[in-house]
Amino acid sequence: MKLNKIRIHYKSLVWLLLALLLGYGIRPVYAMHIMEGFLPLGWSLFWFAVAVPFWVIGFIQIKKLIVEKPESRLLLGLAGAYTFVLSALKLPSVTGSCSHPTGTGLGAVLFGPFPMSILGSIVLLFQALLLAHGGLTTLGANTVSMAIGGPLVAWAIWKGLKGKLPDSWVVFLAAAFADLLTYVITSLQLALAYPDPAGGFAVSFVKFATIFAITQIPLAISEGILTVLIFNALQKNAVVELKSLGVEGA
Repeated sequence: MKLNKIRIHYKSLVWLLLALLLGYGIRPVYAMHIMEGFLPLGWSLFWFAVAVPFWVIGFIQIKKLIVEKPESRLLLGLAGAYTFVLSALKLPSVTGSCSHPTGTGLGAVLFGPFPMSILGSIVLLFQALLLAHGGLTTLGANTVSMAIGGPLVAWAIWKGLKGKLPDSWVVFLAAAFADLLTYVITSLQLALAYPDPAGGFAVSFVKFATIFAITQIPLAISEGILTVLIFNALQKNAVVELKSLGVEGA
């Protein structure tokens, strides 16, 4: 009976996230993920090479998790859905670009950065294929920024501050900084590929980072608050699962 109740709560959260997605609408033309063909071939291959070790370790950890803790599959699905929905919401920025939340902080807190690299990459792949959001040649770069860099900082904040601050504050900081670091890395990737003719990499990085900072800072705060609400709901309805992952009562 309790398991059925938990399943209902999880389904309710997923449907709520999907409703938010449909309510905001999807406009892939202005997607923030680095779009198909935008990066030079050399840089595309480089970022794929950076992502591969994380994919390998993430796949091994997820496989082990499912075998040892099959009840965690629901939480894996929720983390993936949360990332998909939030990263598909877009807020117009300056110069015709667009910013969006990432949704990776929750999964990083629950499962760590390596499994999140798999979940985030699956999200990015589906968005590239179905929504024209990002691209296949830039999948490695987008994975490094959103599914690796963001989760790494979220996991570090969670591990470093848990027990020193209330869980809600730690989750907020983890989600918000995961969002912000994603755009720092994206700015770095674009600056490396397209340095300013006069000022080089540094000037180009500042330009890209400034463009996204205008909308990304309030988005990061909003994502942090929403992630806290989702996490609080899980604390009430999935105590056993959280304890098995070492998240609750650790």
